[in-house]
Amino acid sequence: MTKAAQPLVDRVALVTGASSGIGEATALALAGAGASVAIGARRTDRLESLAGRLREGGARVLPLELDVTDEQACADAVRRTRAELGGLDVLVNNAGVMLLGTIAGADPGDWRRMMDTNVLGLMYMTHAALDGMVEQGSGDIVNMSSVAGRTARKGAGVYNASKWAVNAFSESLRQEVTGRGVRVSLVEPGAVTTELTSHITQPEAKVASERMHAGMRALEADDIARAVVYVVSQPAHVAVNEVLVRPTGQER
Repeated sequence: MTKAAQPLVDRVALVTGASSGIGEATALALAGAGASVAIGARRTDRLESLAGRLREGGARVLPLELDVTDEQACADAVRRTRAELGGLDVLVNNAGVMLLGTIAGADPGDWRRMMDTNVLGLMYMTHAALDGMVEQGSGDIVNMSSVAGRTARKGAGVYNASKWAVNAFSESLRQEVTGRGVRVSLVEPGAVTTELTSHITQPEAKVASERMHAGMRALEADDIARAVVYVVSQPAHVAVNEVLVRPTGQER
């Protein structure tokens, strides 16, 4: 393939939450664009299956058992990526959970899980990758946020809070490192068909989420993966800082 067809040749990407959904689709899309890909997640059986598909397509791939809530595991994932794939040019912080539900009557354990994964996990991974990107004078950090990081809704308060935190962290980081060649981008999906809704523990919230998805043609994981590839394929002087992607039928 030509350079235009594979704009990420000679670049190395690390994708968290790669065992399913947007993370899996993003790993495949980055590899299709020529990148070597490290894939991190807790479910190693799914990682091995994905790794096999990537290798069949000719990609260099490194599966990493990774729980982003473990700070040392994040540091180890970045270290291994650099050691075994030869560098790190693109970090996609995709790992996340969406445990929707009312604040009244909630299980605070759901709150901790969301904040630990969606916020601290993203921060740990960024911290582990950042110094090396600054030293090399280049790199892309793509943080997977959500339309929920822009618009608060009843029944999503803590999920909203986690994604607003991602947006604020990303903008502060962007201002800090943009003059040193590191690009920070937010990708903010609307309703996407993934397994996230199946993890919701509040019955009413789960039904409401399923009803919303049933009322429109939701996005597919591939739709978001293409947005990620678009962001990181830009020339070095072009920074796409935010991409908000909703289904055509989604009002807010």
